[in-house]
Amino acid sequence: MIDKQVIEDVLYAALSKGGDFAEIYVEDKHNGSMRMVGGILESNISGRDYGVGIRIFDKLNSIYAYTNDSSKENLIKVAKQAASALNSKQIDIRLNLMKKNTTNYNPIKVYPSSINKGQKVDLLKRGYEAAKSYDDVISQVTVSYLEEEQNVLIANTEGLLVTDSRVRTRYVVQSVASKDGEMQVGSYSPGASMGFEFYDNINVEDVGKEASRIAKTSVYADYCPSGVMPVIIDNEFGGVLFHEACGHALEAEFVSRDTSAFAGKLGQMVASPLVTAIDDGTMKNGWGSTNVDDEGTPTKRNILIENGVLKSYLIDKLNGRRMNMESTGSGRRQSYKFAPTSRMNNTYIAAGDSTLEEMINNTEYGLYAKKLGGGSVNPATGDFNFAVMEGYIVQNGKILKPVRGATLIGNGVKVLELIDMVGNNLELGQGMCGASSGSIPANVGQPSIRVKSLTVGGRKEDE
Repeated sequence: MIDKQVIEDVLYAALSKGGDFAEIYVEDKHNGSMRMVGGILESNISGRDYGVGIRIFDKLNSIYAYTNDSSKENLIKVAKQAASALNSKQIDIRLNLMKKNTTNYNPIKVYPSSINKGQKVDLLKRGYEAAKSYDDVISQVTVSYLEEEQNVLIANTEGLLVTDSRVRTRYVVQSVASKDGEMQVGSYSPGASMGFEFYDNINVEDVGKEASRIAKTSVYADYCPSGVMPVIIDNEFGGVLFHEACGHALEAEFVSRDTSAFAGKLGQMVASPLVTAIDDGTMKNGWGSTNVDDEGTPTKRNILIENGVLKSYLIDKLNGRRMNMESTGSGRRQSYKFAPTSRMNNTYIAAGDSTLEEMINNTEYGLYAKKLGGGSVNPATGDFNFAVMEGYIVQNGKILKPVRGATLIGNGVKVLELIDMVGNNLELGQGMCGASSGSIPANVGQPSIRVKSLTVGGRKEDE
């Protein structure tokens, strides 16, 4: 992507005014998307992002600059401009960039760019027809096809020189159900680090039907009552609660600044003994998997919590310096326009021994949150608020009726302690995670779990 000698010259320039570490990140990314609304192809967009990021460390300080002009003269100019912001003593360095081989966790069979537009439009039509014809209550359907092919090169003054190729594919259906002037939305959006062969693994008609099923269920549901009660959170995207309420607080960006509820708690009991939580960047074709992170460190399977005990944080290079700990392969960024920081890859709660049926049978009165939506969290305190996209009241060990308008309100640390049943039905769901280094693809997941006491926001009986 860039000549090795040019890379060396740029790294030397980056440390010309001082500093003790420099890194260059080169990205060439092709994006494609199609969107069908109401059965009509509304957009067909493709584009290319190309650029270079240069980062310099001076002990615990960091400077980042980027450009889309990769000429040698400009890169050296940008590197020197970034270096001029430093106020430290220059040190002598000797570079020996050695190309490193990596393990390929994401084999690709068919690159999306090799597939003609007609085949992709056909996928949209099939998903649209299945979603729209699901029931007369479905008033509108939007279907999106997404593809990305990204090539990166990462080199630094520690002698690292590595390349990585990343291909991702995703299919999104959003259905709107309308009844008596009210509308409810259902969505489903599987994805993977795969090429077009992804569509051999999923049935787009099933994706469309699932989005419409959720929308229909919600529009016919009563409003959820509020109160403190046991909550059963289903598998797959239910893992977004752990991702948001606990996962971010395990990232070194917050831990290193002591703004995390988990700071200083390594080796301590922070969850129910039933809980083991893992972040794994090496899952084959996982939505959040890469062969190396965006700092060039090989990704790993990191056990964060084991049988309730905090074992590890998610650590990038800079925050690793601040914490005097090694990187866990967790440095990620949206593009060359962002400096990397500690982020999640594929984060999930490991499977336990219970079944979903046992959880429901052992619940006298509570909420079954089958599908979670968006939410917010304060990493410093762990306090969160999540919307329930699809929920049901459980009474006397049986699912009583669907409800809508429910929110889950609580504290991530306390919820971990209150998990009293963990299911054996682990599944993963795909999402986009936003933070200081941009929006990145991340898998979330868990088996079904039961939290024995959680605040559910809804409507009081007299409302």
